[in-house]
Amino acid sequence: MRTRLSLLMLLACQTLLPQLKSLEVFLSDSSMKYAAVSFSLIDGTEGTTLYELNPGRNVIPASVLKLVTSSAALELLGPDHTFTTSIGYNGTLNRKTGVLDGNITIRGGGDPALGSVEFGDHYDHFADSWISEILETGIKRITGKVIVDDSYFDYQPLPGKWLWEDAGNYYGAGAYGLSVYDNTYEIHIRTSSDGKKHEITSVLPEECNYNLTDMLNVSGDEDNGYIYAAPYSSNGWMAGTIPAGQEDFILKGSITDPPLLMARIIDRKLRESGIKILGEPSTTRLDQRVPEGFVKISDINSPPLSEIIKTLNHESINFYAEHLVRELGRKFLNCGSTDSGLVVIHEFLTDSGTDAEGIFMEDGSGLSPLNSVNASAMTSLLFFMKNKSRYRYDFLSSLPDAGKEGTLRNFFRDNIFEDRLSAKSGSMTRVRGYAGYLKAVSGKDLIFCLIVNNFTGPSRSIIKHIEDILKEIIITN
Repeated sequence: MRTRLSLLMLLACQTLLPQLKSLEVFLSDSSMKYAAVSFSLIDGTEGTTLYELNPGRNVIPASVLKLVTSSAALELLGPDHTFTTSIGYNGTLNRKTGVLDGNITIRGGGDPALGSVEFGDHYDHFADSWISEILETGIKRITGKVIVDDSYFDYQPLPGKWLWEDAGNYYGAGAYGLSVYDNTYEIHIRTSSDGKKHEITSVLPEECNYNLTDMLNVSGDEDNGYIYAAPYSSNGWMAGTIPAGQEDFILKGSITDPPLLMARIIDRKLRESGIKILGEPSTTRLDQRVPEGFVKISDINSPPLSEIIKTLNHESINFYAEHLVRELGRKFLNCGSTDSGLVVIHEFLTDSGTDAEGIFMEDGSGLSPLNSVNASAMTSLLFFMKNKSRYRYDFLSSLPDAGKEGTLRNFFRDNIFEDRLSAKSGSMTRVRGYAGYLKAVSGKDLIFCLIVNNFTGPSRSIIKHIEDILKEIIITN
């Protein structure tokens, strides 16, 4: 009885407006016994508070944090900003003999989307195009090597506060001066029944055939397999369980050295085309110096930032966000590091009128469990982006629509949400959150942020409660 009274008193203190019955039901659920909630609902035009529950309480945001990173990148860099990757050579080319006394050099420009499956048409066999362009110069023999200049960012590709369990897997891919193919490789595995030995059938790209100790077990029908490997390493291990009865199960890992991978791929393709190369492929990190006297053969530009951010917020790609953090640091502080980029983002938040003191960022993607935000700060930022941003349309269109797109395609499928909810989701162990924009039945524009930490029980139950809360808001406002 005391717990029930305390709950009602807490709700009554939040606002003078009518209470949300669905929120009361949610907080009464046994799965919320130890949970922390931060919730803010404001008028999307006036900015006035309509409802709040612990709006200043800091919670782990997971991928909701990408709203901060994408807002800062869009506002500071502009929607037309692009990343450029260049290919050329260093040294002297004798056009009569075709001998290049030097190196083929690929200059990374921090492009997160180079060769990405998300932009297949844009990059369309770019590596083969590079080979054709090199052949057109008349080069037949290279006394040096193929080298990737990966000095655009620093050589610390992972934020320091990421979990070790995440680092070797595709969603834990780092940000490099040259990234390629989503910094992801595939291990193809054939499995039979529970407890039986599995077979690794292939690794793609083949240059990513790392020395991984295999401790995987075959059991059940869920993927709980993990790869443990550090950046720049060629060793590691696989552990956990993978599903039984799979003819072609794919375990995805993060490429441990994308610049070196790119150098090896171009080296192989050049050799296959008949060019003789004396040296072995390398990177400026390995050589500890940046080649001088670059002669450009061609450039390849990324899609505009507006398209990259749309993909980032729709599909919640972690390493895209980490590239944007580093790009901000390089452009405004001449240092392509996570720390410098976060300084720029903090200044942006302050300038936008957001209470930056309540936002603690360890990365740009939300993957670190040490990130911390509150709902009030998030709705304040979303209000700025809707009403005061120079690039309002680009930002609003970057958020997926409920039940249709991106990470929301399988949620909020009730008809009431159609064309009324666009938001960024965030999830990790014991974390679930959403932040974005609502259109009430009355036509009123609303902005919300609702993040839950440390609940017990299945996340699908938490999502159902959140759906009920947002549905009630849409109907009653």
